[in-house]
Amino acid sequence: MGEENALTVSQLTGLIKTMLENSFRQIFLVGEISNYRPNISGHLYFQLKDSNSQISAVMFRGNASHLAFVPKDGMLVQVKGQISVYAQRGNYQIIISSMTPAGTGGIMEMIEERKKRLAQEGLFDSSRKRKLPPYPKTVGIVTSPTGAALRDIINITRHRNDGMNLIVLPALVQGEDAAKTIVAQIKAANHWHLCDVLIVGRGGGSLEDLLPFSDEEVVREIASSKIPVVSAVGHEIDWALSDYAADVRASTPSHAAEIVVPQKQQLLEQIRYSASELYSTINSRTQNLRLMLKTFTPENMELQFRSIEQPLLSRYENAVQELTSGIQKKTEDTRLFLQRCTEILESASPQAIFNRGYSMVTDAETGKVIRSMNDTRSGARIVIRPAKGRIEATVVKGEQA
Repeated sequence: MGEENALTVSQLTGLIKTMLENSFRQIFLVGEISNYRPNISGHLYFQLKDSNSQISAVMFRGNASHLAFVPKDGMLVQVKGQISVYAQRGNYQIIISSMTPAGTGGIMEMIEERKKRLAQEGLFDSSRKRKLPPYPKTVGIVTSPTGAALRDIINITRHRNDGMNLIVLPALVQGEDAAKTIVAQIKAANHWHLCDVLIVGRGGGSLEDLLPFSDEEVVREIASSKIPVVSAVGHEIDWALSDYAADVRASTPSHAAEIVVPQKQQLLEQIRYSASELYSTINSRTQNLRLMLKTFTPENMELQFRSIEQPLLSRYENAVQELTSGIQKKTEDTRLFLQRCTEILESASPQAIFNRGYSMVTDAETGKVIRSMNDTRSGARIVIRPAKGRIEATVVKGEQA
């Protein structure tokens, strides 16, 4: 190749970029994390290395947010991603889409599948979770009797409240039979009502070490416990399915003790404060009662009675007056109405009509009232009744009006 065919750096880098990115679109790598540098934006930057080589790696925020663990230097991981060339620096790197601790990928998948299945059953619902008792008398601890977790819990409890009762329910926290002993001790605590609150947990360890606390039987037993349960598994970055089933998740066993055990000194201060408030309230009310009693002399009581009686008497007198006036008015209105009715009836009586000059004519034989000439005949005897007296007459002639 002559000078006229020489490539520029950008051209060469572009060729390398095309070849690498097209050839390694999806690869799987196992390596140790080194120089781990999480960015404030959420992107993760680090090196993947083995005994002989290393490669730059980046995991962008969208994929990093789905990680089920916290990466750290020295951790052996398995990653999936693609090769990318950063042309400006002439470096190549792997852009990671997913990452799991090496050798634990199958375990993580199993735990995630179990988590989804149990969540669908409602075992992790917030509605199932209960509040911890504020002042427990006895705290039960399901953990290894020789582990650091128990020592931490005992130390924190003694520091916060040396009068608290602790019951240790010894259990295996690692290995094949661990889940069975954890379940058995939770059952025993509930069956015998051994405590008011239960701490279930252990110190930190690998994912395999913490696996008993993600066992399905352990999770179900914690969810069905009648005693409120605090899950305290490992360090703050560790997690297990017991954290989701428990009523409260503690970041460490020491934190569990801080959550469960109330501070004795703080309780004593609250009692002293409440006693002081109660004394002040009682004293204030007593003073008020004494001042009130001083006003209960015979003279003051009579004045107070009069002040209550007088308005009532005034209301009574006003009511009597209004009632009397109402009855009188109603009586007068009724009298006037009856008088008017009497006058109307009297003006319409037969006697009143006779007094105005009218008379009533009847047939002398039948007594029938004669209202027209057709009711009598010539020569018939009739009786005429004016306002006063009686007249008998004979019909001489009748004419149609």
